[in-house]
Amino acid sequence: MMQTEPSRHIPWVFALFWGALLAAAGYGATFVLTRHFIAFGGSEIDTGYVLAVAVVGTFVSLPMTGSFAISFGAARCAAIGVGLVALAFALLAQSETLDALCLFGGFALGCGWGTFYLAAPMALSRLAEDTDRAYWFLRFGAFQMAGIGLSPVFGEFMVTRLGMSTRGYFLVVAASCCLACLLLFAFDRRTRRMGPTGRRADLSWLRAIGAVFRSPSITPIVMVALGAATFGGVMTFQSSIVRGAALSPSTYFAVYTVTVVIARWLLAAPVNRLPSRISIPALIATMVVGLCLLFGAGSDVIGSAAHFGSAALFGLGYGLAYPLIQARAVNDVGDPALQNAALTWFVIFYFAGLFGFPFLGGWIVVSFGVEALIVGIIFAGAVELALAFRIGRRFAPQMVKRAGPQ
Repeated sequence: MMQTEPSRHIPWVFALFWGALLAAAGYGATFVLTRHFIAFGGSEIDTGYVLAVAVVGTFVSLPMTGSFAISFGAARCAAIGVGLVALAFALLAQSETLDALCLFGGFALGCGWGTFYLAAPMALSRLAEDTDRAYWFLRFGAFQMAGIGLSPVFGEFMVTRLGMSTRGYFLVVAASCCLACLLLFAFDRRTRRMGPTGRRADLSWLRAIGAVFRSPSITPIVMVALGAATFGGVMTFQSSIVRGAALSPSTYFAVYTVTVVIARWLLAAPVNRLPSRISIPALIATMVVGLCLLFGAGSDVIGSAAHFGSAALFGLGYGLAYPLIQARAVNDVGDPALQNAALTWFVIFYFAGLFGFPFLGGWIVVSFGVEALIVGIIFAGAVELALAFRIGRRFAPQMVKRAGPQ
């Protein structure tokens, strides 16, 4: 397959990047769902059910995305996915409880975000050589994480400082997703004539299950589910974790986001030069330390410092580790024809952890308390750390070529 470096198409690649930022605001808005339901007499369990339905929508959309991306175009699929996210928040804005409209909104959210989350990296991946893929995934991820993290920050500001209802905020998010849809269609129009997105065998994700799961890619694929569980748990229930303390969830979102964006832009090259046996375990260990600091968030003495430190360490560890693990899953499947299949399974496992754990987490918070939730989150991180030492042994050191704008 003929591939072209993204640096030759910078204006249009940044259309993809800014589209990713605005689209990611849709997922970031799910962190405000608990506030929305509590305002109408609900609880964390309501959030859990909405995200559980989103898991179903994700698993419906991912195989369809893998099938249609080759003929319809990955960027177009990503644009349609963002349109579904816009529809989801328009529906959630009209719901006060777990009615049919709310659940359909959750289903549309899962379908849309799953489609975008798989198709957008596919559209970017086909422009990059294997040695450049981690570099561009890190940059793409910086924009995406900015959208995820800043969205709830703006949401908290609009609701608590400007007096906007959560309904109004959800409509603002829907509008941002509509703009992202236009940017992605613009990116598609510019790049669609660059050649085919890949061979049909590249997207045969279901038939490739045996080959992918027997390859070294299975380790990062499992790791991403555990990492996504920690991320989903910490972010979705951040308002519950700091409830009763003089802390704000928006502080955590802001510190985490700023840390991730700065780290991915400034530390990407040095981290990528380190052997995987060192970088990946070290970053996951940093993440776990950040999770442990959540226990201190309720302290009157070290509460603010622990909360701030948790966000920074979690952002540094998880924020840098995720793109490296994603690149490993794609590059180390063995057969280049299976790279899109490996990426598809990677995303499936990611969403299983991202949306699946909050469903369990809502029940844990209501039944056993916030401390039990934190224990569960740390346990998931500890298992991922154990796998990180395995991934470090199995993967050889890789030097990632710097490309594009510095």
